[in-house]
Amino acid sequence: MFTRSTVAAAATAALAAVGLAVPSPAAAAPSRAQLALRWAPIHHQDVDATGTHALGGRADYITRVDFDGDLNGRNNWDNAGQSGASLAAHAYYSVAETSSHWYITYLFFHPRDWVDHPFFETEHENDGEGIMLAVERDGSEYGVLRGAVSVAHTNFYSFTPAGSSWTSGRESVDGTLTFAASPHDSFSHPVTAQEPQGHGLKAHPQYAINGDGVIYYPSTVAETPSSGNDRDVRYQLVDIFAAGGLWAERNNTGLFANLGTFAGDTSGGCGTGTFGCGTNSANAPWGWDDGDDLPGRGEIATNPAKLSAEYFAIPGGVSRTYTYNPYSGAAAALEAAAKTAPRVVD
Repeated sequence: MFTRSTVAAAATAALAAVGLAVPSPAAAAPSRAQLALRWAPIHHQDVDATGTHALGGRADYITRVDFDGDLNGRNNWDNAGQSGASLAAHAYYSVAETSSHWYITYLFFHPRDWVDHPFFETEHENDGEGIMLAVERDGSEYGVLRGAVSVAHTNFYSFTPAGSSWTSGRESVDGTLTFAASPHDSFSHPVTAQEPQGHGLKAHPQYAINGDGVIYYPSTVAETPSSGNDRDVRYQLVDIFAAGGLWAERNNTGLFANLGTFAGDTSGGCGTGTFGCGTNSANAPWGWDDGDDLPGRGEIATNPAKLSAEYFAIPGGVSRTYTYNPYSGAAAALEAAAKTAPRVVD
């Protein structure tokens, strides 16, 4: 009696006997969490320890929005310096998919956007800036990274890896996205960097560590820097779409003042000794906006295929039909709210 397994074994032996390659089983597609971890940046965070608002450099550490144990955005400035607050390293991510590309957005959060002088610049509670990576689904397990758009305050900057087939579109490519090996896995990762205080984010070395700084490596664990000059700190990724995650909390008025804008006030000394303190002045990815560019508010995360097609010239184009994009289910509401939401100046 022949079973399915004995027939398969006989077929494999027959192929091998005549010198033909035996087909390998198709590899399982990586999960979205695996995709996000594979492409997550090695992240250079410049640190400034000067002034009381710096908290000895800790105000430049990346962390979770609930680092203080709650989802109240209006006490984050106040609690950043408390002994019980955790500044363990985390970054948020979301993944959107089409048949041609994966789009992975990363958010790096700081409890304070701060300054150490009294002139002209304001500071504010909460700070959310990040980067969107466009990965072509070329048949390999994790695809190939083609382009990136980063957020630095109220401006977007575009980057491509060396040798990318993507070139300047409506917006000029601003530089090269470099890669580096991680000591914590076998992959080469893109390298990003944030400035201290205001935390604008670009591809390294357009921002770079100048003196003290922390180098964060993507991982499945969250470490806290030993000091403001720690060059090997692992950060843990948090899915924006997870149950109870940022997207699920988007209507939580304690955390968000309005569409994609973190709630923040002037308590706890924000603005003391400086030009001033802004309120409700930081954004989640679905609130990121470059007012001088064509894409709408939040589309860097909510409609990254459209944004990519506008920022870059892409051979063969990109699919605009999403096979996975939880943002798109609320697209109409997001678009309507974006038209009336106040412009946030980060």
